[in-house]
Amino acid sequence: MLVVALDPPLGLDKNKHAVDIALEIKEYSFSYKIGLPLILEEGPGVIREIKKSTCKPVIVDFKLADIGEVMSYTARRLVDYGADAIIAHGFVGVNGALDALIDQFKRLGFQLILVASMTHRDSEKFIDKHYEELLKIVIDYELHGVVVPATRPWLIREARRILGSKFKIYSPGIGVQGAEPGSAICAGADYEIVGRLITGSESPRKAAEYVSRTQRERWVECRGLQ
Repeated sequence: MLVVALDPPLGLDKNKHAVDIALEIKEYSFSYKIGLPLILEEGPGVIREIKKSTCKPVIVDFKLADIGEVMSYTARRLVDYGADAIIAHGFVGVNGALDALIDQFKRLGFQLILVASMTHRDSEKFIDKHYEELLKIVIDYELHGVVVPATRPWLIREARRILGSKFKIYSPGIGVQGAEPGSAICAGADYEIVGRLITGSESPRKAAEYVSRTQRERWVECRGLQ
């Protein structure tokens, strides 16, 4: 249930790098999410290094939003570096954009996850207006899943209703951005993406253990209420 976001800043100990933290918390993490900040800091080889060191999947979150040719090339290179899943924006549409990326995911076998909403306020003003349309892309092209923020649990519930159990829901926004561990799981998410609450703590291991334990407790509690 726990996906740990490893982008900088990675914590109080400046000698501790992403791989160090990934290894420290691997007992509690399902997978790791990394984005442009970490790639710029440590280079694309960090994808393979984290994957090899932890034997856990790596999700690359570039939030791709470009023409098809650019996204297709980027996806190929990320897979070369070991990416298991790639996050892209859905608002660019399919024709001339996502269609090329979808072809690559079918050919190369990585998991494609679309952003359907974001945690910042103006997501409501722009992206969320097309929420159901973005979910429909996931269904129509049988993608892996969507990103829906934990700070908007009503959107998670709506996504679960529309997507059913076949597609995965990933929810960021736990901790620093305001949502509590386990809250998105209760609303229907499969995974909660947690970054600074864990990576910025004095003891990432203890923080990851706390988040994982709280997720399990909330899951049991919520299922008991249904």
